[in-house]
Amino acid sequence: MIDAPTRLHPPARTPDAATLRQGYREARAAGAQRHRDIAGTLGASEGELIAAHVGQPVPTPGRPALAATRLQALWPALMAALPTLGRVMALTRNASCVHEKTGRYEQVGGEGPVGLVLGPDIDLRVFYKAWAHGFAVHEVASADAQVAPARSLQFFDASGTAVHKVFARPGTDLVAWDALLQHFAAPEQEPGLVAQPAAAAEPERPDAEVDVAAFRADWAALRDTHEFFALLQRHRLGRVQALRLAEPRFVQPVEPGAGAAARELLQAAAQHGTPIMVFVGNPGLIQIHTGPVKRVQVLGPWLNVLDPGFNLHLREDHIASAWVVRKPTADGVVTSLELFDAEGETIAMFFGERKPGRPELAAWRAITGRLVAEPGWAEEGTCAAC
Repeated sequence: MIDAPTRLHPPARTPDAATLRQGYREARAAGAQRHRDIAGTLGASEGELIAAHVGQPVPTPGRPALAATRLQALWPALMAALPTLGRVMALTRNASCVHEKTGRYEQVGGEGPVGLVLGPDIDLRVFYKAWAHGFAVHEVASADAQVAPARSLQFFDASGTAVHKVFARPGTDLVAWDALLQHFAAPEQEPGLVAQPAAAAEPERPDAEVDVAAFRADWAALRDTHEFFALLQRHRLGRVQALRLAEPRFVQPVEPGAGAAARELLQAAAQHGTPIMVFVGNPGLIQIHTGPVKRVQVLGPWLNVLDPGFNLHLREDHIASAWVVRKPTADGVVTSLELFDAEGETIAMFFGERKPGRPELAAWRAITGRLVAEPGWAEEGTCAAC
């Protein structure tokens, strides 16, 4: 598991609800598609745009319209009810990457502010402290009278930035959907949302204040990848700063060509049939795909995986740095490709498919090894301190 990335920075607030509804209708008439983009043009966060439609009549086919129902902030209980819906699509994104998985919510659990979904298709790590608002959304985005209203559950942090969405799909149990909505609808259904300013990222400590020798020794002593976040906290390091200061035997930057690193990796994994893990997250949730990738396409700035059950959309032009990272564990070295934007925010992370107790795939190690300048670097299976 990766740690929750630093908070994103949504637009400042905001016109009133009536103005947002009018702006939404005009944007739809002009062909705009994504709520996030429509909200941005209106000077609002996505959550504010959705909240402006609370209490609106449920739309009917033939006229673009949106209606939202505010949900109670009972996040773990609501998550525990999602398995009743059957087959749905789970979507998690950050500013640079969208991760979509179709399947069922299964094995929902967790403890306190951290939740887990551990199904074979939908695999999530949930950080409820970042969750502030939830809505059930009905929308007709087309003037085509044959297009039925789309249904979704959408969750946002206090700034109105989306943390997770659940979309109905063919095969979704709509009777269970309506029952969930009835059970979790909030008593108050007035439109609007008071967005809070996003917390500023903590400034990076000067390198001179870091005990680099102690940090490197602790890295070499890792026995599980889940210990890495605690390592960063203990030494008060940001993730990119930690990669800069790590020993070269554990970290290599992808230079030049950081922006194309994910493309090269995904194309190689598809060509060789190498199963991988793709982690994409934001402060409220991390979503994971495990398995093969097959159809990799580049459309403008977007690098896409377009497979049945799994879609990935990644802005290559947002990648400011890419690193091949090796962490020692009780099962041997675990290798990842980690992508970051210009502000040091995590965009996505890629691992080889792996189960506890088993070493990572040699094919995965070979793919990542070809991304770095030192031939054979990532194929090294052991190190003295591992």
